[in-house]
Amino acid sequence: MKHLNLTVTGRVQGVSFRNFTQVKAASLGLKGFVMNQADGTVYIEAEGKAEALKDLITWLKQETPLARVEMVAIKTGKIQGFATFEIRS
Repeated sequence: MKHLNLTVTGRVQGVSFRNFTQVKAASLGLKGFVMNQADGTVYIEAEGKAEALKDLITWLKQETPLARVEMVAIKTGKIQGFATFEIRS
Protein backbone atom coordinates (compact mmCIF):
# COMPACT_ATOMS: atom_id res chain seq x y z
CA MET A 1 0.00 0.00 0.00
CA LYS A 2 1.29 3.38 -1.05
CA HIS A 3 0.04 6.99 -0.77
CA LEU A 4 0.64 9.73 -3.34
CA ASN A 5 -0.11 13.45 -3.37
CA LEU A 6 -0.59 14.62 -6.97
CA THR A 7 -0.96 18.13 -8.37
CA VAL A 8 -2.24 18.33 -11.94
CA THR A 9 -1.67 21.51 -13.92
CA GLY A 10 -3.16 22.59 -17.23
CA ARG A 11 -6.76 23.09 -18.32
CA VAL A 12 -8.24 20.75 -15.72
CA GLN A 13 -11.02 22.76 -14.11
CA GLY A 14 -14.49 23.20 -15.58
CA VAL A 15 -14.07 20.14 -17.84
CA SER A 16 -15.38 17.33 -15.57
CA PHE A 17 -11.79 16.32 -14.77
CA ARG A 18 -12.60 15.54 -11.11
CA ASN A 19 -15.54 13.33 -12.13
CA PHE A 20 -13.49 11.35 -14.63
CA THR A 21 -10.65 11.05 -12.10
CA GLN A 22 -13.02 9.72 -9.44
CA VAL A 23 -14.38 7.07 -11.81
CA LYS A 24 -10.89 6.02 -12.96
CA ALA A 25 -9.44 5.89 -9.44
CA ALA A 26 -12.36 3.83 -8.15
CA SER A 27 -12.04 1.43 -11.09
CA LEU A 28 -8.40 0.90 -10.11
CA GLY A 29 -9.37 0.17 -6.50
CA LEU A 30 -7.79 3.37 -5.18
CA LYS A 31 -9.01 5.37 -2.20
CA GLY A 32 -8.63 9.09 -1.50
CA PHE A 33 -9.97 12.30 -3.00
CA VAL A 34 -9.72 14.83 -5.82
CA MET A 35 -10.36 18.57 -5.49
CA ASN A 36 -9.96 21.84 -7.38
CA GLN A 37 -7.45 24.37 -6.05
CA ALA A 38 -7.79 28.15 -6.17
CA ASP A 39 -4.74 28.41 -8.46
CA GLY A 40 -6.46 26.39 -11.22
CA THR A 41 -4.75 23.09 -10.47
CA VAL A 42 -6.37 19.85 -9.34
CA TYR A 43 -5.06 18.17 -6.20
CA ILE A 44 -5.37 14.42 -5.65
CA GLU A 45 -4.51 12.20 -2.72
CA ALA A 46 -4.65 8.56 -3.71
CA GLU A 47 -3.62 5.38 -1.98
CA GLY A 48 -3.58 1.75 -2.94
CA LYS A 49 -1.37 -0.72 -4.74
CA ALA A 50 1.71 0.69 -6.46
CA GLU A 51 0.69 -0.66 -9.86
CA ALA A 52 -2.76 0.94 -9.60
CA LEU A 53 -1.20 4.28 -8.67
CA LYS A 54 1.14 4.01 -11.65
CA ASP A 55 -1.87 3.34 -13.89
CA LEU A 56 -3.65 6.41 -12.49
CA ILE A 57 -0.64 8.62 -13.22
CA THR A 58 -0.43 7.30 -16.78
CA TRP A 59 -4.15 7.96 -17.25
CA LEU A 60 -3.86 11.49 -15.78
CA LYS A 61 -1.23 12.41 -18.37
CA GLN A 62 -3.44 11.45 -21.31
CA GLU A 63 -5.33 14.10 -23.23
CA THR A 64 -9.11 14.08 -23.10
CA PRO A 65 -11.48 15.98 -25.42
CA LEU A 66 -11.76 18.87 -22.94
CA ALA A 67 -8.87 18.65 -20.45
CA ARG A 68 -5.27 19.49 -21.33
CA VAL A 69 -2.81 18.19 -18.73
CA GLU A 70 0.52 20.00 -18.76
CA MET A 71 2.17 18.36 -15.75
CA VAL A 72 1.54 15.92 -12.90
CA ALA A 73 3.67 16.66 -9.82
CA ILE A 74 4.07 13.60 -7.61
CA LYS A 75 4.98 13.38 -3.92
CA THR A 76 4.74 10.42 -1.58
CA GLY A 77 2.77 10.74 1.64
CA LYS A 78 1.63 8.83 4.68
CA ILE A 79 -1.19 6.31 4.44
CA GLN A 80 -4.45 7.96 5.57
CA GLY A 81 -6.78 4.95 5.44
CA PHE A 82 -9.41 6.50 3.17
CA ALA A 83 -12.60 4.43 2.83
CA THR A 84 -13.58 5.60 -0.70
CA PHE A 85 -12.40 7.86 -3.50
CA GLU A 86 -14.42 11.09 -3.41
CA ILE A 87 -14.69 14.51 -4.96
CA ARG A 88 -14.11 17.33 -2.51
CA SER A 89 -15.01 20.99 -2.94
